[in-house]
Amino acid sequence: MLTFILRRLLFAVLVLGAVSFFSFVLVCLAGDPARALGDIDANDERLAQIRQAYGLDQPIYAQYLIFAGNALHGDLGWSFRYRTPVLPLVADKFVATAQLASVSLFLSIAVAIPLGIFAAVRQGTWVDSATLLLSLLGVSTPGFWLGIILILVFADWLRLLPPLVDEGLPSFVLPALILSGYGIGSMTRLLRLNVIAAMHEGYVTTARAKGLAEQRVYVRHILRNALIPTVTVAGLQFGAMLGGTIVVETVFAWPGIGSLMLQALQVSDLPIIRGVVLVVGASFMLVNLLVDLLYVYLDPRIRFQ
Repeated sequence: MLTFILRRLLFAVLVLGAVSFFSFVLVCLAGDPARALGDIDANDERLAQIRQAYGLDQPIYAQYLIFAGNALHGDLGWSFRYRTPVLPLVADKFVATAQLASVSLFLSIAVAIPLGIFAAVRQGTWVDSATLLLSLLGVSTPGFWLGIILILVFADWLRLLPPLVDEGLPSFVLPALILSGYGIGSMTRLLRLNVIAAMHEGYVTTARAKGLAEQRVYVRHILRNALIPTVTVAGLQFGAMLGGTIVVETVFAWPGIGSLMLQALQVSDLPIIRGVVLVVGASFMLVNLLVDLLYVYLDPRIRFQ
């Protein structure tokens, strides 16, 4: 197990290096940030001064080597717009996004697991059909449209929840509902299929023949094996949430990493763009590693050689 973890961490370092390089090059090729930093009527001489001041006049490979060397020491540069170090700024926004993503993931799991099991047990009934319809709506409904509808209903008409970011738990309710919609739909459908498949396995028949209680059969044998693909989807969904859901954060003015990334792209703030890509990439690979380790707990037969 320790060898597997070390290999995955080494692989993560290599992947982060590749991600940072290609994102660095693509961002540099997207446009000239000096024009975004300068005035509208800035002449060529002024643009040249800006490029020299920020090191943008050097070749791309030289800029990347400087960035990579500083990143190894925890220095991701200074923001062009905010005039502050990038790492504390990105870390602060990442915490806000991680809080929202954690609440959304908890809500997705809390709803999808009992809903998927109930639909599998009632396979072929109207309950099963209604569950499939609700999961389909959760997967296909656009987040920006649903967010506006929820704001109109719960914030404007009923005045039960704040429409934008506020102190306290009520601020999490509406954006968490939007973010969890896709996860609830996808995990419910996947868990339903896996529970139905596990119900016809030989080990379930054997467990029932031994006289085990039906509840124990479902919890220890059916659900535990059916959860493995669902855990994979949950991990991917959580990683995507940590990447910053720009639409939801924009609709609810959530001060997360998605909003920061959008603002950085609008003004060509290269250090923030690079910092966000690096932090999000590292968090995504860490989540995948935790999901792989969770497999061993769910199914002791799994061994990482």
